[in-house]
Amino acid sequence: MAVRNTGSLLLGLALLLRTWGAWALEVNMEDRVEVHAGVSANITCMFTSDEGIGGMIIRWLYFDLKGSGEKKELYYQDPTVREVRQGTPLTDRISVSGPGERGDVVLTIHNVRVQDELEFICVVKHLVGEVAEGRTQLRVFDAPDRPTIEGVTTGLSVNDIDKAKIGVCEVKNGYPRPNITWYRNEMPLRNSDDVEVIPRVTVESSGLISVSSELHMKVAMEDKDSKFYCEVNYFVPGMVRMMETDRISINVLYPSTVLTLWVESPTRKIKEGDTVRLHCAGNGNSPASFSVGPVNGSQTEVEKPYVLVLEKVTRGDGGQYQCSSMDMETYEEISKKITVDVNYLDPAVVMPGDTIVLAQGEEMKATCNALSSLPTVTTWFKDGEEVFQGHTLMVTLDSAGTYLCKVTVPEIEGMETSTTLQAYVKGPPRITTEQDTEIEESAGNSVELRCAASGFPSVSITWSTADGQVIREATKTEMETGGGAESAVRIQVDSDITVLCNASNAYGSDALTFSIKATINTTSPANTPTTTSTTTTTTTTTTTPTNTTTTTVSTVKAESAFPPKKIKKEGSGVVIAVIIICILLLAVLGSVLYFLYKTGKICGRSGKQDLTKDPSTKDDIVVEMKSDNTEEAVLLGVNGEKLPPGDQ
Repeated sequence: MAVRNTGSLLLGLALLLRTWGAWALEVNMEDRVEVHAGVSANITCMFTSDEGIGGMIIRWLYFDLKGSGEKKELYYQDPTVREVRQGTPLTDRISVSGPGERGDVVLTIHNVRVQDELEFICVVKHLVGEVAEGRTQLRVFDAPDRPTIEGVTTGLSVNDIDKAKIGVCEVKNGYPRPNITWYRNEMPLRNSDDVEVIPRVTVESSGLISVSSELHMKVAMEDKDSKFYCEVNYFVPGMVRMMETDRISINVLYPSTVLTLWVESPTRKIKEGDTVRLHCAGNGNSPASFSVGPVNGSQTEVEKPYVLVLEKVTRGDGGQYQCSSMDMETYEEISKKITVDVNYLDPAVVMPGDTIVLAQGEEMKATCNALSSLPTVTTWFKDGEEVFQGHTLMVTLDSAGTYLCKVTVPEIEGMETSTTLQAYVKGPPRITTEQDTEIEESAGNSVELRCAASGFPSVSITWSTADGQVIREATKTEMETGGGAESAVRIQVDSDITVLCNASNAYGSDALTFSIKATINTTSPANTPTTTSTTTTTTTTTTTPTNTTTTTVSTVKAESAFPPKKIKKEGSGVVIAVIIICILLLAVLGSVLYFLYKTGKICGRSGKQDLTKDPSTKDDIVVEMKSDNTEEAVLLGVNGEKLPPGDQ
């Protein structure tokens, strides 16, 4: 009974003191605490009292702002009891420390989850009943995954009335909810008459939030080059961060408003015979039909890349060509025209004709030209060499012959035509030959003679010998050439022969003489360049009444191992004449020597002795000489007389 009275007394005293304001209790807490998910959060409750911090009752409660709105107790503490309330989502993840010396109590939440984003209440109560509380909101943040973007793959037509879906952006597993903003070429897109952004929010089982956003808009032709992307803004403790998606393009289908038609090939000017490619293109990309062809002619429908090929064009293919395009959605048609010029070069023509005949001393103008759509250049050639440039060529006696006239178009490589002009001059033939007219050939062989003669009208060539005999049986060929003729004949060489080439026409004749000398070749058995000397001894015996005198004269014949060389006619005649003169001089010398011998002028003999000597005893001297060109020996007596065969 006494205890009860004491307690009542104390309670009354406490109430009195409170009424008088003797005790003061105050609690201070932060408005919010921000942490990343997965870490620990510390919520501090600081209180002060005039009577000190002992003997207090401390309670931790949480208030679910997004849920039922009820307060639930997490923790209870008084001077004798500390207890974590069971059955809450935080029961196993909280701890409380304090109060400390400064009157601070700390609630620690371990491994914070996004669901822990609650309002926490700290209630402090004095034993006498004084109560104070403070509140702190726990904010939990979790950065989302990297955002993704996906554009539509189908074409989007500018003719569509409704807004077309451009693409979808998505960001997953963020907290709090991330924000998505669409951009086109660095400019943000907001909902308008032509733009609609449709967001979708999904709360995952983990409490994290995923957001997707669809962009719908009306496209224009300018959007064919536009770049679309998304920007994602998300929250972290104390700041806002941003991420961007990749850039995408869309396939905008729009009809052509302008066509372009051009000659794709050849890149140079067109000439007859070329293959021409006409290319048509529009500035649109929506489905359309293209056709190309002559204006006021049949149009040919062409497939992409819209090229019309004209094979081996002629001047008749020139003119205006048209390309037409029809939009398959609106059926609107546009067209473009181009002029195709096909250049031509007709065959070259020579005036007054491709063959002209001049009289002696006459001059004539020959004109060469070709009809062309472009300027031309005319060049004259003779024997493969350029002789004149210009349309008109002056032909004279000295310039007669065969000409090539070439007409070219300088603006187009390979565009040319040509023809020939044959110019003849009336007059007697003139024989020309590159063959030597003085010929040596071994006996038994044959030699071919060639003869060419120029002249007009036609030249006739005949062959004959020096005595006028026409060579008929020999092989003979004739070939007509420009303004003359050529002939060849093969002659069998058995002895020296002279052959004449006779050329004639209505205006006169000309002749050429070939002198052919037959040679006899002698060769030694050995082919070495040695010289073999053969000595021939001739003995002549003369008998007289007194004595017999025998005189032996040796002759030496030198033969060369080399075969005899062919000597031209001019040299061989001189050599033969010299040899004959030498032989005659030797004969005269022999006669003089014999005469001097008989008269005693030499060798100590006197004329008397000669006179008394028996004529029958006089000496006969025989001299044998050999010529290089003959095998016949010449035997001369002392009087220069040739001995009869019996005396040799």
